[in-house]
Amino acid sequence: MNATASVAPAGPQYMRALERANKVRLARAELKRRVALGEIGVAAVILDCPWEAQSMAVADLLMSQRRWGQTRCRKFLAQISMSEKKTVGSMTDRQRRTLAAMLTAVPQSRDQAIELDPRPYQTPPRYVTRERRAMALSR
Repeated sequence: MNATASVAPAGPQYMRALERANKVRLARAELKRRVALGEIGVAAVILDCPWEAQSMAVADLLMSQRRWGQTRCRKFLAQISMSEKKTVGSMTDRQRRTLAAMLTAVPQSRDQAIELDPRPYQTPPRYVTRERRAMALSR
């Protein structure tokens, strides 16, 4: 029989797992910081899928942007029927391209929204005042 020697690990398994978790946590924090500062776009992260974003939830990545909260994220992902808990690494190429295209089409700040649509803000129909509603009903 041939006896093979295996290399002993550098430490207990739980210590290696803890070390890896800390490394991933720090890398994700740096990625979120860069997204929040606008140094890198979420669409680029989704298309490139770096190692630190592979196991990250899509919602966490979207909410790291400025002015993106849970509600905006949920509504955005509902447009393409994607779960908030879906990880970036488990997305198909088609889902990546769709999400990246939608992100580049959405204005990221109020200044960009004004540049894209210079018309003055109009009240949506569901927020019609009582007077206008009464006038509409009396017609």
